[in-house]
Amino acid sequence: MGIAALVTWLATAVIGFTMLGLWVARGGLRAVGEGGDAKPTSRFPRGLVFGHFLLAAAGLVVWIVYLAAGLGALAWLAFGLLLVVAILGDVLFVRWYKGRGLRTIESGLPKALVYAHGLLAVTTVILVLLTALGVAAR
Repeated sequence: MGIAALVTWLATAVIGFTMLGLWVARGGLRAVGEGGDAKPTSRFPRGLVFGHFLLAAAGLVVWIVYLAAGLGALAWLAFGLLLVVAILGDVLFVRWYKGRGLRTIESGLPKALVYAHGLLAVTTVILVLLTALGVAAR
């Protein structure tokens, strides 16, 4: 189950990195409402976006080390990081969902990517928890 969690985590990361790339390429790094012009802005604070990304990457590294070393504490650390990542992801999702009709940079993110990322993330959280609980062998 630990390897299944790794696979879903990696798939989630690929989709997330794709969305991050789209957001940055379309100007997501501009400050919210900056300049007062009519250009699209972002409702995503940079700290939230990059905090979500960096904590997810850190958790993935911890998970890989857990799989290699087999230390149960690392599984729980990865799970804890994943919970924080999930909360940040939920905030991003709500901002994206509420801003779909607005002219924001993130409103242009493909729905399929957003929903696939969320579905894989939920699957990953469940698999990591089950593995940490020892429900199935790594």
